[in-house]
Formats: sequence, structure tokens, C-alpha cells
Amino acid sequence: MFSLTGKVAVVTGGNGGIGLGMADGLARAGAHIMIAGRNREKSATAAAALAKHGVKTGVVDVAVEDATSCEAMIAATVERFGRVDILCNNAGMNIRGAPETMTPAQWREVLAVNLDGAFYCSQAAYPALKSAGGGKIINTGSMFSIFGASFNTAYAASKGGIVQMTKALATAWAKDHIQVNAILPGWIDTELTQNARAQVDGLHDRVLARTPAARWGAPADFAGVAVFLASSASDFVTGASIPVDGGWSIQG
Repeated sequence: MFSLTGKVAVVTGGNGGIGLGMADGLARAGAHIMIAGRNREKSATAAAALAKHGVKTGVVDVAVEDATSCEAMIAATVERFGRVDILCNNAGMNIRGAPETMTPAQWREVLAVNLDGAFYCSQAAYPALKSAGGGKIINTGSMFSIFGASFNTAYAASKGGIVQMTKALATAWAKDHIQVNAILPGWIDTELTQNARAQVDGLHDRVLARTPAARWGAPADFAGVAVFLASSASDFVTGASIPVDGGWSIQG
């Protein structure tokens, strides 16, 4: 029930970090992978690594905040593989700082990439998923989908929106046999959080103190949950948001 042999997955932001961890899990389960991102060289390196699992891979440029670019991404995937079965909306960014210092342009940039982008990609993928007889959408939220932070106002707003959008799409597209779920990563060792540790004093120690698993997460921690949410094992799971955080969100 966890086999993805013959399935086709599009992973935005799949050339590194959590996205690559998810893509690796999907490829190991047999899915062909289209890596979608802004850095073509980085995407090509990721695709070559995934191809070693014996699956077909492809690379497409995408600016997720542009609906037309998202439509072109899906069209390129269908042209390359003939179908789309799985969409992982993982592309994201952050601009940290006190809310009173954030400019309107900064606010819009974060919301456009993190929230608008996930919607545009989902909307673009819908016809292909429906045509395939159903499919899976996996949205990447955050622990800040649940909690607030003084330095993450726009990011938290965008990731809170991801959870509610996930529920709305799940209810709208259940009739088409499309399940839509979200993962909520905790503190994961990626480029994004390496920057956070440089900008936020004491963050590393505070994360370790609150996380029952007593470590930062790794991109590989997302391989299994991605396979579950992309496979027939989760056919009766939709609209859910699953923390992948080593227990950070449950620690009192």
C-alpha cells in the first residue's frame, strides 16, 4: 500500500532541504520525480541523485508566486511523464524581523511565495490530478502554523493560511478522489534555519531544550511521512496537518 511505482510527483522547492527529503522518499517508493525550483543547477544535481533510485526525473523552472509559471510547470510535467499524481507544495521563504519594521513589499513577498504559490500550484495541478483519477497534494506548513513568534509575523500568517487552505481544498476536491494534507515541520537543519540561528540569539539551545527528541530534525525525517501521504495508505486521510517536529509542539 506504500508503493508509488509508476506515479509521478512534482515537488516545488525539491532541490534541497525538506523538499529534497520528501522527493527522496517518494523516489525510493518508486515515483518519478519532477523537481521544480528557481536554481536550475541545484535542481539538476538533485534530480541526478534521485535518478539513482531507478526512477525517471526531470527539472523545471518555476516562480510559484506567478500563476502562469505554475501552469507551465504542470504542463511540462505532463509532457515529460504523461500524468501528475502527486503535488508537494514545498517552496517557501522567510523575512525575519519585528513586525513594526516590515515593509508592505516584504509582507507581500512572503505571502506570495508561501501561500499564494501553494494555491496557484494546486489550482494548476487540479485538472491533471482529476484526469489521473485522483491524486495527492502535500502542503508544507510549519510549527508557526500553530504558534506565533515575534520575528516571524508574515511567515506565521502564511503558514497558518496553509493549514486552512489545506482543509478547504480537501473538502472541495474529495469528490474527485484528491486527498489534500499538510505537514508541519519543526526545527529542521536546513539553510533556512541555519540563517535563523545566526539571526536569533540562543535559538539553538532553546530548540534542543524544548524538543523531546533532543535534536534538530533532518530533511530525511520527511521521507516516510511524504510516502504515507502520497500513497494509497492515506486514502481516507484528508484535510489533516501532521507535525513532524520531534515533539516540539507537544512539550509543556
